[in-house]
Amino acid sequence: MSGTSSRAPELRSRRRADLAIDLTVAVVVIVMIGLMVALPGHEAAPFHFMFLAVAIAYGYRIWPVVPTIAATVTITALSGWLMISQASEGQLPKAELAEIPLMPLLLLVMIWHARRRVTAVEQLKEMAGRQLAAVDREREFFRDASHAIRTPVTIARGHLELVAAGSLDDDAREDVSVAMMQLDRMSALSNRLLAVARLDSGGALSAQPTDLAGLVRELGTNWSARADRVWQVECRPTGEIFVDPEWIEMTLDALVENAVNFTPEGGVISLRCGRSAERCIVEVADTGPGIAPADLPQVFDRFWHRMPPHGPMGTGLGLSMARSAAIAHGGTLTARNGPGGAVFALELPARLTDR
Repeated sequence: MSGTSSRAPELRSRRRADLAIDLTVAVVVIVMIGLMVALPGHEAAPFHFMFLAVAIAYGYRIWPVVPTIAATVTITALSGWLMISQASEGQLPKAELAEIPLMPLLLLVMIWHARRRVTAVEQLKEMAGRQLAAVDREREFFRDASHAIRTPVTIARGHLELVAAGSLDDDAREDVSVAMMQLDRMSALSNRLLAVARLDSGGALSAQPTDLAGLVRELGTNWSARADRVWQVECRPTGEIFVDPEWIEMTLDALVENAVNFTPEGGVISLRCGRSAERCIVEVADTGPGIAPADLPQVFDRFWHRMPPHGPMGTGLGLSMARSAAIAHGGTLTARNGPGGAVFALELPARLTDR
């Protein structure tokens, strides 16, 4: 109801504007016809001005096709009859009669192009509406799927933990371990589905002044204690920038997790960060196999992933979520191949306020 009420004044204003244009065109046509009658031998100028006025008005007011053609034929017939009459009496050069078919043809061509443009705009609006509806459905799916996954995963994990606490032979314990690993993957999928839905909704950030270099160093310390890789952390001072530390940490976690899965044991994972005048850059590089050139355009697509040679199969949402978080902060996330493997670069605006 409120949406309809808010549009009512706009519709009334539009109708008044259309009526004003219609009346103005009608007055101009009548005046020009009157001038053609009152000024024998000078019909060409009012004739041209009349069609010019109709063409200008059509740029603001798209009339229906049949009335437009009928009005054009009527105006042409009446003004043409006046010009032919004056030419037959020798008061108007016969060369001016060539304008009689030419001006309405030019007007009809302009009308045709204008209607094509209107049709194209309507098609674009329809496509945009469908895409917006698809995005809304996708967001709802992510949110609903995340909540639907969490409950059965929690229940299954509880039962498996009870089973693991009992006396099990080695084969049964290995089976329970595999099942727990798959539940961990489902939990990660649920969390990232919910994260993507929150990012897509546009209201997920809680920005605050954050020491980016300190956050990267802490992340490197945490990961180096868990993964059997050689870690290199090189952070130049970045100072505090205005970001959501939780989301930036999740973004960098996804990049580091990807590097771990594609780097063999003993391989090198490098975390580098620095700051320019307007941007802060964090790079996560590894010495894995790199990214195939054909795969680079798809690295950040949702549910697309490569088979990691040194880690479990991912959810296909980590890098996509990371890029969404970067964009939500006004930054970028890119992937390329460096000298030793893949390099992911996160760039963030180096600002101190939420602008």
